[in-house]
Amino acid sequence: MMSVVCYSDLRDTPLRILLYGLNFSPELTGIGKYTGEMAAWLADRGHQVHVVAAPPYYPAWCIRADYRGQAFRTEHPGSGLTVYRTPLYVPAKPSGVKRMLHLFSFMLGSVPRMLREIFWRPEVVWTVEPTFFGAPLALLVGRAAGAGTWLHVQDYEVDAAFDLGLLPAKGAVHAVALALERYFTRAFDRVSSISPMMVARAQQKGVSPEQAVLFPNWVDVAAIQPEGDGEQNAFRQELGLAGKTILLYSGNMGNKQGLESLAPLAASFASDPSVHFVFCGDGAFRPQLETLVAGLRNVTLLALQPMERLNALLNAADVHLLLQRAGAADLVMPSKLTGMLSSGRPVLATADRGTMLAEVISGMGEEGALGLTVSPGDADALHAAAKRLIESPELRRVQGQNARQYAVRWLSKEEVLTRFEQQLQQMGHANEKRSR
Repeated sequence: MMSVVCYSDLRDTPLRILLYGLNFSPELTGIGKYTGEMAAWLADRGHQVHVVAAPPYYPAWCIRADYRGQAFRTEHPGSGLTVYRTPLYVPAKPSGVKRMLHLFSFMLGSVPRMLREIFWRPEVVWTVEPTFFGAPLALLVGRAAGAGTWLHVQDYEVDAAFDLGLLPAKGAVHAVALALERYFTRAFDRVSSISPMMVARAQQKGVSPEQAVLFPNWVDVAAIQPEGDGEQNAFRQELGLAGKTILLYSGNMGNKQGLESLAPLAASFASDPSVHFVFCGDGAFRPQLETLVAGLRNVTLLALQPMERLNALLNAADVHLLLQRAGAADLVMPSKLTGMLSSGRPVLATADRGTMLAEVISGMGEEGALGLTVSPGDADALHAAAKRLIESPELRRVQGQNARQYAVRWLSKEEVLTRFEQQLQQMGHANEKRSR
C-alpha cells in the first residue's frame, strides 16, 4: 500500500531543493531527460533548485566536446536553477567492471560539491538510482542540513548487477550488497519508483508503506501528440518512405535492451517492399547493430534526434518497437514508453508475462490494449505479432487511440509533477515543524 497524503493544510511556499544525480540535461534520453525537465519545472514554479550532476555523456558514452577539460563547472540555465558539474570516469567501451568504476567515480568526484551544499541548507535532498553509490552521500548531506531526503528509483541497480552477472548471485558479496542496499534505502524519508510493481519491490526491500511513493515518468502530451496525416510526415518525406508501413525503434541502444532481435525481425520482412524499419538512437550496442543490419535494404539507421524533431519522428511510425531482454522488464519501466504512447501509435514489446510492462501494454487499465507483447527471445512470436499489426490498420488505429488516452490520463507532465511538488511541500513543511 502506498502513502496517501492530504495537502489542504500545507503552505504553498518555495523550497530549497538539492537534486543529486548522475545524468542531467542536455542529455536527450533516459534519466537525464526526466531530471532535467523536473528541475526546470520546479524552478519555474518558484523553487530554488541546485543540481549536482555529471557532464553530459549518455547515451554515446563520451563526454560532450564542449564539456571536456573542465573538472568542475557551474551553469545557470534559468532563474532559480543552478547546475554544478562534477568529474567522472567514462569508459569508451563499458564492460561490467568499467561500469562499476564509472558509477563509483561520480560519487567520489561529487563529494566536494555535495559537502559545500550543506551550507546552502537545502530543505529537500533528492537523489536518483542509478547510481546507488550516491545514496550514502545524499543521506549525509540531508541529515547534516536538516533536510528531508528522497530516493527515486529509475532502475534497481543492485538487482540489475546480479541479473547481468556484474555481482555474484550467491555468497558473501551478494549478502553484503543486499544488506547495504536495504539499510541505506530504508534510511530515506521517501522512496519512490516509476511503476506500482517497482514501488512494491521497494517495500519488499524493507521500505514502509508510509515511505513508498509512486512517481512515474511523464510526457508532455501537448508536445508529443498524434499528427493528422502520417503520409505528410517530415521523416517519411525525407527518407522516401511514403506509403510504407514503418516499424520504429527510437532511444538508447544499450546492451540490456535486447536489440539483437531487431536485425532478424527486419530480415524476416526483407521480401515485403511495403514494410520498412527505422532504428534511431545511440549507445554501446549501436556499432554491433550497424553490423547486424548491414545489407538489409529495408532498414534505415538514424542518429539520435533533437527534441524539436521528436514528435515528427515518433509520428513517422506505424508501430513502435520496445525490446528488452528476459528478466529486465520487472526491474525497469522504459522511459521511452511515455513518448511512444503519447504519439498515438501501438507498441510491440518484448516482456515477460506478469511484468508491469506486459500488463500496461496488454491493457490492464480502462483504455484497453495499447499494443501487443511477446516473450523476450521468441523470434517467431515477435515476427507473428509484427505481421498482425502490419496487416491490420484498424487494429493499429484502435490500439494507438488507446495508447494516447492512457498517456493523457496517467502520464501527463503537469499532473505527475504537480503531485510530486505536493509531496515535496509536505516534506519541507514537516522538517520546518521539527526544527522549531
